[in-house]
Amino acid sequence: MTEPMLLRRGAVHATTSWTRLPRNRPRNPGLERLTLSQTRHVSSGLDSITTSRDASTISPTSKSPSPRWEALKTAKPFSAFLTDTFDRQHDYLRISVTERCNLRCLYCMPEEGVPLSPPSHLLTSPEIVYLSSLFVSQGVTKIRLTGGEPTVRKDIVPLMQSIGELRRDGLRELCLTTNGISLHRKLEPMVEAGLTGVNLSLDTLDPFQFQIMTRRKGFEAVMKSIDRILELNKMGAGIKLKINCVVMRGLNEREIIPFVEMGRDNPIEVRFIEYMPFDGNKWSQGKMVSYQEMLALIREKYPTLEKVTGHKNDTSKTYRIPGFQGRVGFITSMTHNFCGTCNRLRITCDGNLKVCLFGNAEVSLRDIIRKQNNHEPIDQAVLEELGLLEAARAAAQLHDEGGLVSQREKELLDVIGMAVKRKKAKHAGMGALENMKNRPMILIDKTRESSRNTRHLSWQSQSPLVTKGRPWTNIPTYMLSTGASSNQVRFYRRERSNTSEPQQPRKPTSTNAEPTSLPTASDPDLPHLNRSQNVHMTLIDEKPVTKRLATSTCMVYFSNRRPWEILREGRGTRKGDVFSIARIAGITAAKKTPDIVPLCHPGLGLTGVEVDVKLEDPTPTMERGEETKEKSSASLKHGGMRVTASVSCLGRTGVEMEAMTATMGAALTVYDMLKAVDKGMVIGDLKLLEKIGGKSGHWVREDVVRDE
Repeated sequence: MTEPMLLRRGAVHATTSWTRLPRNRPRNPGLERLTLSQTRHVSSGLDSITTSRDASTISPTSKSPSPRWEALKTAKPFSAFLTDTFDRQHDYLRISVTERCNLRCLYCMPEEGVPLSPPSHLLTSPEIVYLSSLFVSQGVTKIRLTGGEPTVRKDIVPLMQSIGELRRDGLRELCLTTNGISLHRKLEPMVEAGLTGVNLSLDTLDPFQFQIMTRRKGFEAVMKSIDRILELNKMGAGIKLKINCVVMRGLNEREIIPFVEMGRDNPIEVRFIEYMPFDGNKWSQGKMVSYQEMLALIREKYPTLEKVTGHKNDTSKTYRIPGFQGRVGFITSMTHNFCGTCNRLRITCDGNLKVCLFGNAEVSLRDIIRKQNNHEPIDQAVLEELGLLEAARAAAQLHDEGGLVSQREKELLDVIGMAVKRKKAKHAGMGALENMKNRPMILIDKTRESSRNTRHLSWQSQSPLVTKGRPWTNIPTYMLSTGASSNQVRFYRRERSNTSEPQQPRKPTSTNAEPTSLPTASDPDLPHLNRSQNVHMTLIDEKPVTKRLATSTCMVYFSNRRPWEILREGRGTRKGDVFSIARIAGITAAKKTPDIVPLCHPGLGLTGVEVDVKLEDPTPTMERGEETKEKSSASLKHGGMRVTASVSCLGRTGVEMEAMTATMGAALTVYDMLKAVDKGMVIGDLKLLEKIGGKSGHWVREDVVRDE
């Protein structure tokens, strides 16, 4: 590896004081002989060196300096553009290469799908290669291609070949995140292009469950891809294979142990991911299986499970079972965030830089790239004409004395640096994440575009920003807003303006404003209203967890004898058994209550639902003038059905609404199944009979007590 190449590979913290050597210094033969494998130790070896000391004052223990020592002396600081205010160095770049996918996973994509962007809005392959080269020039050593599903991109292999050539500039790892459906058909040329790691998403080992969770077939193709990776590794391919499994309660938590056992005879790392909230995936805390639960489940089966010391930037907590070739990992984004060591940046498929997975502040890099091409997509011919790759490599000289960088690269690096500097210490907590507006997971690397929010950018009209004494170019600060919004605002030039008058930029938002908090206190009489008399969901996090139970009932009154006669004879209808189907409908309705009653709390974790459907006989015909004992007896002239439902849970709020919803769900099903013979049925007398738990304790309806 040559000396200039080594200098481009930042290995030292941005705040470290190192002596710069003159640009006309003689070439070091020992440094020129340094191999790639040796230079990989440059960054890791610096941890043991006191950063406050000048490199020139440290002398090696041996009389003859080693090549590694020479590399340490001449290595320049890690790029300031990729170092945030918390001293996190971002050397890992994730690039979305498509928004398309050949699966429809429940937790990833809304059932109705997502709108696709026009092709001209997406990054072209030359633009992706250019951005990759620019980031590598600043110290990025790992690039991961994501989607959507990256293997559905037609030119994915040539794209990987072009990015793989950046190894000469310091790139060490080229990885892929995929669902594995078509990977086995393209794996060999990808390995030749430089593929070093595969993260394969697989949430079940049951072919039928796979079709339910992904809404598509393809389990056999995924397993074929896994087998092919293992075969190539036996031949020396050296692909790091990790299987990512999103665990959802009620769907696949029973498969945790079978996934662990995949690593018994194969070098596979299975990583269990806590279910995370994204738009359209119907997340609730009750569906999430925490890291502690999964760990306890595995330890119950394998008590010798032991922790493995990992790298400081690892996203997962890794464990191993003695005797197993593989490992087990846990990605704990919800319960134990790993933000403190985050070294990842993301580029969306339409060219936005996203500094945090759970953040919604983004800035467009695509628009800056296309400025010299009249804001049109850049193809291979334009890439070569503008000399973009050469300019990106030259950007490594930005920190060198006398280094010259073109205005385009300087503008890009300034925008990147400003975005990175605004990265927060950590993402929001689980409660905030649940309610935060974030795009569907399938679009986590793609921004929703809103024509009403587009702006014609005026880069020269903004005031320069100074960070840590460093002058930055003129950057519209509103592009980097960190405030949550209802839309993922995408700032880009959709079309050139026909007017000569410059567009006025949006007034920058003040960053000194005090953070606001939503009112959480409830009205003392009506808890679903806050003190401002606005509707809200009642805050229950301070309530104790107690056993809750509620029972309700209602009646279905027949308007003629035909339904009663059919049911009395034990006959069903053309739609099936009325009693059984009504019970099932009631149970389903109880579980769906938060979707029907808007202010009910989701994810209560019901522990039991009992629904009883009973046929009531017709009352005897009354003589004229004879008083009835009960006002409702006349309604049972032709008979009816009584529906009773009881719901229980261990929670912080009651289940009265779940019980009443179950009752009505069953009653409506009775009507639906018998309406062919009686359209005049009446559903009525819905009431709560009993509730247990909470501040009010045990409550029973008075007429129920009187009847007893």
